[in-house]
Amino acid sequence: MSMGVHRWISFSILMCSLVYDIDAKTLTCKPVIIIHGILDGRSEMEDLTSRMEQTFPGAPVHVINLFNYMESLRPLWQQVGAIRRDIKSIMNSADNGVNIIGFSQGGLVARGIIQTMDDHNVDTFIALSSPLNGQYGGTSYFRWVFPNIVKRNFFKILYTRYGQRWSIANYWRDPHHLDGYRMYSSFLAQLNNESVVEYNSFRNSWKTNFLRLKRLVLVGGPDDGVITPWQSSQFGAFDSDENVVPMRNLQIYENDSFGLKTLDNAGNIVECVIPGVEHTKWHGDATVFHKCIEPFLCDSK
Repeated sequence: MSMGVHRWISFSILMCSLVYDIDAKTLTCKPVIIIHGILDGRSEMEDLTSRMEQTFPGAPVHVINLFNYMESLRPLWQQVGAIRRDIKSIMNSADNGVNIIGFSQGGLVARGIIQTMDDHNVDTFIALSSPLNGQYGGTSYFRWVFPNIVKRNFFKILYTRYGQRWSIANYWRDPHHLDGYRMYSSFLAQLNNESVVEYNSFRNSWKTNFLRLKRLVLVGGPDDGVITPWQSSQFGAFDSDENVVPMRNLQIYENDSFGLKTLDNAGNIVECVIPGVEHTKWHGDATVFHKCIEPFLCDSK
């Protein structure tokens, strides 16, 4: 056998193995649903979508095209209801389940869908720099919506029935006014089982639904610059002195208020901390994708 023929056979075997690997990844990839963040739209997720399509050719990727830009300021329960209806057919056609990626505010929307959807089939939920346990920081997003109010006074507007018409108010968690948070927060306090208002009462099924997740991936980092504290992306929160209390030291964890402790004890929570990433860069950062997203989307058997 000539050297040229030998090289051709070796090359052919290599190419076949690569094609087989791609096909294997494609065949074992669940559909992925991506929910964009506040003041974003579908187009801002194109970098993530493109990277996923290159890495997993043929894998179904669905980017939500609802509540774009200014519409993203609508109340979160309204967004949860509409997006839940929008993705119902995707879930119904996915016999092996789906994965969800929620960026920033979109992670809270995804969490709301998962907890309130009794028949969801979400396998992995990746929360990409999302204020899962609230926001307390006068970032550019807040200053854009409320330009003349400083952080310490936000509660005066946000903890009112009028203020709760804005999505931002639905997860504003002021550590100096937690009574107001428990009284007026119509979304986060309800999901956390912390609301003291009867019509915002927590439903037992929400804990059951949350625990149907096979994996929860919490992505965030110290240089985010928007999520405050950044540890909220991993369910941390400020105490009254604005010291960060990590997830496992909070009452919602200790009391297993909605299933966080149970999920953690089962080994189903992954914490992925990446320094040096600004808030608007998470969905386009190669390191974030390869370390915190790619390993959890497909089974490359």
